Order: sequence, then structure tokens, then C-alpha cells
Amino acid sequence: MGMKIQPIRMTDSLPDDADDPAVWVHPFKPEHSLVLGTNKARAPRGAIGVFDLNGRLLQLICGLDQPNNIDVGYRFRLRRRYIDIAVATERYASRLRIFQIDPQRRRLIEITDFENARVFAGEQGERAMPMGIALYHNPRTQTIDAVVSRKAGPENGYLHQYRLVETRPGRVGVQFVRAFGRFSGRKEIEAVAVDSALGYVYYADEQFGVRKYHADAAHPHAERELAHFATDFKGDHEGIAIYAPSHGEGYLLCVEQRSNNSRLHVYPRFGVQREPIAIIEIGADETDGIDATAQPLGKPFTDGLVVAMNSRERNFWFYSGSDLREAIRQHHLTGTRTK
Repeated sequence: MGMKIQPIRMTDSLPDDADDPAVWVHPFKPEHSLVLGTNKARAPRGAIGVFDLNGRLLQLICGLDQPNNIDVGYRFRLRRRYIDIAVATERYASRLRIFQIDPQRRRLIEITDFENARVFAGEQGERAMPMGIALYHNPRTQTIDAVVSRKAGPENGYLHQYRLVETRPGRVGVQFVRAFGRFSGRKEIEAVAVDSALGYVYYADEQFGVRKYHADAAHPHAERELAHFATDFKGDHEGIAIYAPSHGEGYLLCVEQRSNNSRLHVYPRFGVQREPIAIIEIGADETDGIDATAQPLGKPFTDGLVVAMNSRERNFWFYSGSDLREAIRQHHLTGTRTK
């Protein structure tokens, strides 16, 4: 038998089709942190749900035309001050939706410049439909970029990277930075994650593996693929998340989508990713998106939080970082590997 972890909490169900979560850590009261999740449906039912750490739905923002993935960014400069933001892909509008996170009211406030937030300009059909997103905070320039995947794309340049900018007072749009990323042609690319501290972007080339690139478009080797791993999944390659403790080390978590019992393939955050250091069953059904934080969020998430989408109940499951770390430790002690 392989390692297993159980969810500590489960969120309220979303109306149609839960897809992707993002964890936002409150700057002053970590126990007041939020989990954001997309309800993947055509407008007007497409929505973003805002949950507390008990899984209770605090806010439902409707009217999006099929939001797929969502991510959060910290200390974005807007109107001479710094704010935290959430950014989602809106598939059938071919644009990003950008929200300010209000830490006092624990709500999202729309700040999208709708005319200037379009992505994949000049493309048609599925090549113009954004799917996955991960935000990169560049420590050199102190800017935030969105790395965006799409429903279909070419063998090279499948992903686009956009700088988030204040295009008019109080409103945020995008500026194209680059196209990059190889694609096997087998299925699609949706899941994207960025390790901003180390400067890497990872994405799931479904039914082929996980690919790794430099996140900084100005890096001298920005166009070079740094690694291709996770090639032995039986299910689809789906969500990717970074579990990054403040003292270093940490893990890269990659989802293998399975009916009734998806798996986390755990890789080291530092060094070379080849073989997983653990494979952990999580019990969630047909998991698409995941997210994680290693920051302490109060009991029972004193070692952080892992959030996984659960298809059957259209919700998100919360796992403690302590349980994740213990499962990895037990794997090393027993030498167990899930078959």
C-alpha cells in the first residue's frame, strides 16, 4: 500500500463544476486566510468562490464566461500603494479577470481593465482560449507576470507570459512579454505553477509529463527547457503546486488525476526533478487543480495547507501540511512506493 492523507475540511459545493483553487495568506491574521476556487461554467453562471479556512463560502462572484484557473499575487503596485491580487482566466472572453483582495472584508473587488486584459491576441478558436495561469513575482524588477496556457496551441510557444500593469487609474491590464514552452501535441496544457523564489515555471503537458523553464523572460537561457519529468503517470497530468517553507527545501506537488482517488507525485523543490520522492493518495475524485502554502495558518494548518479540487461534490478538500510532511517522512522510513 502507498501513503495516504485524509482531508481535514471540505468546502461548500460550487453550483456547476469546481476546477482550480488558489490559497491567499492574510498578511496579519493567517487564520483569516482565504481559498479561492473557480466554478467552470459559461456566463452568467461562471463564477469565483471565496472560502474561509473552515470551507464556508463567503462570496460568489458570478458572470464570468467559463473561468478555468486562478492564482494570487502579493504586493502589486496600484495607485501608489501595494495590494494583493487574484487573477483568473476567462476562457470564452479570451482575457484575464483581475481582482483586488480586501484583507479587512475578506472579499474580492474587480479591477480589470476589460479592453486591455485580453490574451492570445490574433489567435482564433481554441488557440485563443486561456486555461491555466500562474503568477510570477520577479524579485529583480518587483513586477508580477501572468504565465498563461490555453486550450490548444503550437508545438513551440504554447504558453504566453504577460506583465500586469496599471493601464488606467485603478484598473489593471496586461502587456505581452513572450511566447514560450514546448508541447507534445498529445492532449493540452492547463496546469501551470511558478516558484518565484527560485525562478522556475512548471507546466503539465497532459499525458506526456511536466516541463520546466526559467520564469524570468530576461534570463539568458529563458527559451531552454530545463527538465522534462513525471512521465510515468497512468492518469492525466493535472494540477501543480509549490510547497515552500520559509527555511528552504520544500516540494513540488503534481497531481495524477484518478477516479475517486487522485494522487500527489512529490518531487524535490531544489535540485533535479527525476523520480518522485513519494506518491501520496489523497482520495479526491478526478482532481484538476491544486494549490499549497507552507506558511502557518493556525490550527489545524500550522504547517500550511494543501487544497485539491474534488470533482464529485464540486468542491475543494483541505489537507494539513503536517500530514503531507508526515506522509513523505513515512515514505522514506518504509521505502514505500504506490504501484
